[in-house]
Amino acid sequence: MQRIRLRYTKRGRLRFTSHRDFQRAFERALRRADVPMAYSAGFSPHPKVSYANAAPTGTGSEAEFLEIQLAEVRDPGQLRELLDESLPDGLDITDAVEAHTSSFADRLQASLWELRLDGVEPADAERAVAAFLAEETVEVQRRTKNGLRTFDARGAVARLEALDAPADRPGDGACAILRLVVRHLTPAVRPDDVLSGLRATADLAPPVPAAVTRLAQGLLDEESGTVTDPLAPDRDAAPAAPSTAAGPSAAKVPEGSA
Repeated sequence: MQRIRLRYTKRGRLRFTSHRDFQRAFERALRRADVPMAYSAGFSPHPKVSYANAAPTGTGSEAEFLEIQLAEVRDPGQLRELLDESLPDGLDITDAVEAHTSSFADRLQASLWELRLDGVEPADAERAVAAFLAEETVEVQRRTKNGLRTFDARGAVARLEALDAPADRPGDGACAILRLVVRHLTPAVRPDDVLSGLRATADLAPPVPAAVTRLAQGLLDEESGTVTDPLAPDRDAAPAAPSTAAGPSAAKVPEGSA
């Protein structure tokens, strides 16, 4: 049994696919790529795929993760290429490593998000960020399947900053960029919850919905507020490839030579 951990994206129009849509597309890709999947036991066997902390529908992502179990050993790099070719553009497999550690889900401690606020001046975004960070708690409301729920959006925010829009951005209207690091807590705090908090503390209300993209998720460095690659421990734990260099014992003098 081999376990492979994959990183994938949701780009362009594919950001509007639901998690269930991606599951269907991915299982088709497994069949097209002829991946030797391990299956669960029972009356209705299904391929052993574990999804971790999927981004909400409508948000883009450069850092989604899943794990698959194989019945036969395969090279992770070749498997990544086969699966990537079998998925539509926008759902791209960008990394694959063999699992050499446990508790992968526990390493997904936080996410780095980018929020593009068209129609918002960077100076206004900076003032709103300062007001939000100055608060100890910022209560927001979100409607859930169990009704309207109130919770603190401030406590989950490890870092928040406002940036100018890229110089090569199309159009000449006002635009601010927010970079946001959010801890994965319960209840989960999403980027739109932080936007609700910015509206509550500083009356920041973008005229059009924000374009939201997850740039990274993984281990959180509390001191710097940065998010590190969750696949790195598996790479570090991988056994070293056997050396092909000829050592001293390899250079033998043929018998009978002077």
